[in-house]
Amino acid sequence: MNTPELELTLAINLTALNHTHHPATKSWVESANAPTCDFPAQNLPLAVFRRRGKSEPFRGGVAIGDQVIDLAAVSESGVMSGLAALVVKTCAQPTLNEFFATGPVAWRALRHSLFALLELGASPAQMTALRNCFVAMVDCEFTVPTQIGDYTDFYTSIHHALNVGKIARPDAPLTPNFQWLPIAYHGRASSVVISGTKFRRPMGQSMPPGASAPVFGPCTRLDYELELGLFIGTGNAMGKAIPLSQVDAHMFGVCLLNDWSARDIQFWEMAPLGPFLGKNFCTSISPWIVTMEALAPYRSAFTRPANEPQPLAYLDSSHNRAAGALDISLQVLIESAQSRAQGTGAMEVSRTNFRHQYWTFAQMVAQHTMGGCNLNSGDLLGSGTISGPTPSEAGAIIELTKGGKEPITLRNGEQRAFLQDGDAVILRGWCEKPGCTRIGFGENRGEVLPALITH
Repeated sequence: MNTPELELTLAINLTALNHTHHPATKSWVESANAPTCDFPAQNLPLAVFRRRGKSEPFRGGVAIGDQVIDLAAVSESGVMSGLAALVVKTCAQPTLNEFFATGPVAWRALRHSLFALLELGASPAQMTALRNCFVAMVDCEFTVPTQIGDYTDFYTSIHHALNVGKIARPDAPLTPNFQWLPIAYHGRASSVVISGTKFRRPMGQSMPPGASAPVFGPCTRLDYELELGLFIGTGNAMGKAIPLSQVDAHMFGVCLLNDWSARDIQFWEMAPLGPFLGKNFCTSISPWIVTMEALAPYRSAFTRPANEPQPLAYLDSSHNRAAGALDISLQVLIESAQSRAQGTGAMEVSRTNFRHQYWTFAQMVAQHTMGGCNLNSGDLLGSGTISGPTPSEAGAIIELTKGGKEPITLRNGEQRAFLQDGDAVILRGWCEKPGCTRIGFGENRGEVLPALITH
């Protein structure tokens, strides 16, 4: 039986378009109106920030153009009223967990109130009050936006699974269960870090080709994985699954995620269990969380070829088939230490789209909870590596280089079979299509430091 709160949430139709998506709307914040701006008024993603170099507390912020709206300052300003005024107080804290737990009706109230304050036509008094809450984005530093209690990483790209499977298991590249359920493993929440964080190449045990005994040392096959991260908004009680039809009420928003992978360590240890040291040393996320409401114009049909297994009933619905996929363009760039010193910049190595994924975010959440697992506000789900059907759409370097056998060449002539010390990997994402305002995710950057040798 639905609670009154859930009935209200379902009644507002969380995936429907509304006035906050109208492409003709402009903001009085001029930088937000640039055609290639990631953060127009139609986006309004959230992060947790403070002024760089200051000892002030971290707190919630919203991006508009090249500015960050300080939500703690908004809370004190009195510029909001009604439910939005109550909700914004939860964003003045150093994590967004309490805000996420307020639920979709409250999320919408805050977003719509900010939209009204930012659009052309806002009163001079409102503009002045909000402008006093701005901090230039270049002056900000960010942190992980929630207290992540649990992190689960999925494996939901059939193209990635086939590409890597042909390297690791040439005779059976695709596991029998892949087309029947969204596969996942429980990751390490403590090593989820914000974009810009440098990390050390991991140490571990691996089995060299042709060897009869493993060796211990620094990872020699370090890789990135292009993913999206989904933040859980409202959780569910232990033992009570979230039906596919109600998942929209539990998904807050999406960020860019890099699931760094030590392939030599990973392939040796994954027999018979799943990833451990090959994955637990670092996961990088972008600071900005783009809300599911902002992504509504970019929902698209989820299709499954007729000659392939169709989802079981609990993973299937007319709504998921009509609008379960997300049309999000994604890009991977590599900047080597040498190119950074030379000033030649990062080079694009692949570009793909999240709509190619074999399972939707809603199906991932439904699968995660169907056995009774309780998700909590602020939990993080990784989409799994996002690869498309062509070689240039690969979401990991192991795919681009065919397991290291065919190195790629960077702009300055350097070659890479796998990542080297000093390499920075940059992920970018955006949504655009005719008749809609382009929105973006900013970037996710991580840099590899040399291993800390231990014996």
